[in-house]
Amino acid sequence: MESSRSGTTANQDSGADLAALAARLKQWAAALGFSALGISRGESAQAAERLRAWLDLGWHGDMDYMSRQAHLRADPRALLPARHGDELRVISARMDYRPRGDDPGWVEREWQRLSDGEAAAVSIYARGRDYHKVLRSRLQALAARLAQAAPGAAFRVCTDSAPVFEVEFARAAGIGWRGKHTLLLAQDAGSMFFLGEILTDLPLPVDAPTGEHCGSCRRCIDVCPTRAIVAPYELDARRCISYLTIEHKGSIPQDLRPLIGNRVYGCDDCQLACPWNKFARTATVPDFDVRHGLDRATLIELFGWSEREFRDRHAGSAIRRIGYERWLRNLAVGLGNAPTSTAVVAALLTRAGSSSALVREHVGWALARHGAES
Repeated sequence: MESSRSGTTANQDSGADLAALAARLKQWAAALGFSALGISRGESAQAAERLRAWLDLGWHGDMDYMSRQAHLRADPRALLPARHGDELRVISARMDYRPRGDDPGWVEREWQRLSDGEAAAVSIYARGRDYHKVLRSRLQALAARLAQAAPGAAFRVCTDSAPVFEVEFARAAGIGWRGKHTLLLAQDAGSMFFLGEILTDLPLPVDAPTGEHCGSCRRCIDVCPTRAIVAPYELDARRCISYLTIEHKGSIPQDLRPLIGNRVYGCDDCQLACPWNKFARTATVPDFDVRHGLDRATLIELFGWSEREFRDRHAGSAIRRIGYERWLRNLAVGLGNAPTSTAVVAALLTRAGSSSALVREHVGWALARHGAES
């Protein structure tokens, strides 16, 4: 259930009662595995203006849904019309996703993996279960507690299931600040976390935003392989490896393919370079533990998966959403950037006759990089 209105209307006018409820809400969230929760008002004119400017530049690429739903992202009141004037609230919750038991040397380990041309680099957040499902179930449990405590309140749970400008509302709720890479940063957790929201018409007291702490640092900008972070707080998604390997459905521009390296699903470079991620926390839930060896798999190994293996091994994973064709496209690019070897060429030749024109094109490009023909 994504939204609900409970029971009969209760007295929601007591500021003291609402403050006490907000405090209990944060306790309930912690018990459900969330590491932070904040409350903000359900609109942001400044964020809406920035979004319009970004869309006007065309930096959203193929993500047409961003422009279709632009009016809702920074002003989600239409998603849950408030019954108490403009008292819509956005309850933002943070959940850490570094795998449990991850060692303190994780940043160096990830850099070493990226430098290994035979390794398949999958973004850390995608190595476990699909975060949409994990956050949604726990946010629904939290919303149910809210409904029990405040009969008559309306709510809607959002985990990318509705067009909500989640980073902006989390910033306004004091969970963190927007880093120069455009991700949310927290002093006690870096940026290795997911965000989810509950929209409600309950006029809970709002939290104060936190200050920004990036200073003059520009490591995230300088490390970006494709220069997608064109300036502080400005991202051209069309050049972003996460966009190219996940959101983009067609052919990856040839000039960007060599820059992708061995990144086959997402990219963590800007986060690995960020000094605040020395404070990144490990998950409190088992859902984000690594599955199917995705933290150590090779490009050749993953490229050899059949479509059924892809579906079965990525069941319950965010990766399954891109489909088998784009999975092979991404791996072909990685193999094109791998050190030349008989094994790499042999692996590529197994897909040279693929029924997918998209796969054939990227395999052909990769083989040419190794001086071979399809």
